[in-house]
Amino acid sequence: MFALLLITSFFAYDSHAQMPQKGSKNTMTLPNGDVIWDLNGEWDTFTEHLGAWSHLGSYPGMMKITQTGSSLVGIRMVDTPNALKGSEALRGELDKSGFNKVQLIAPFGPLPSSGQISEDGNKIKIESGPNLRTTCTRK
Repeated sequence: MFALLLITSFFAYDSHAQMPQKGSKNTMTLPNGDVIWDLNGEWDTFTEHLGAWSHLGSYPGMMKITQTGSSLVGIRMVDTPNALKGSEALRGELDKSGFNKVQLIAPFGPLPSSGQISEDGNKIKIESGPNLRTTCTRK
């Protein structure tokens, strides 16, 4: 019973955490009136390769996100062990609930992913299956 309550609380918190409020810091209002996160800016990143990809290691990095309306692209600001500075690291689409679509970009192409944005819009966690996780923290 306790485990069920804990899981239910997590999902309730998780969906609430992604809902930006009009006038809040780190938000923008779209022409249709929807309030979404404004993720423009520089972000510290930490990429973790897990499971079958664990031999690729974990490492820090930096990314600059450029957002136009609800669309965004993240570009690496430093070389990483698996990708070069200036290469695309992330692309996505936002809606009022958070990420509508998000992809981590590996050297071999885009990976379907899922993402969560923290309650204050200053932290992003993106996972692609069981093998790749990137955490971004606003600078």
